[in-house]
Amino acid sequence: MSFMILALFIPACFALNMVPGPNNLLCMSNAQRYGFTHAIGAGAGRIMAFVIMIVLAATGLAALLYASKTLFLVVKIIGALYLFWIAYQLYNAKVEQSVASKEGKKSLYQLARQEFLLAAGNPKAILIFTAFLPQFIDASQAVNYQFFILGAVFLCLECLAVAIYAGFGVYLRHWFSQPAMRSLFNRGCAVVIGAMGVGLLVDRKS
Repeated sequence: MSFMILALFIPACFALNMVPGPNNLLCMSNAQRYGFTHAIGAGAGRIMAFVIMIVLAATGLAALLYASKTLFLVVKIIGALYLFWIAYQLYNAKVEQSVASKEGKKSLYQLARQEFLLAAGNPKAILIFTAFLPQFIDASQAVNYQFFILGAVFLCLECLAVAIYAGFGVYLRHWFSQPAMRSLFNRGCAVVIGAMGVGLLVDRKS
């Protein structure tokens, strides 16, 4: 794989990593509610989901899923329902307690599982690995090797995006120190995530 291909891939990929999608918004909310460390640890859940997607895409199974309208519709509906559930939880999250006292409200495993399910249930994520990555692959060379190289770069950039959104969430904590403001922030994120769920259901292109 040439340096020129990577030079083109990295900025284009990072733009996708930084899109304020449901996982990034959840990461920002987790950082604001539970702290930077918990948000970073929870991000491992989405990374695991993307690792699975990369392997599936490399073996052609993800393309098969995307080609099957029925299977893809099932994934889309499940993903949308989970977005609604996350939105409901955020909207009704209690904020009276201090951040320190809320640390134990949800375990790191629970937060990571939440990130994993949110990423795994988003069919648009599959398109990254079945439509976006192949554009940077030279068919005359070892395809699987190139795919896993690009996948590894994607995962590294995704980790950076997690850190950036978590840092931004911690920064926002200082601006939303009052319970009423924290509640407003959580509900704002909930509305956006819920709207993404609606968009996922009505989008006929996905």
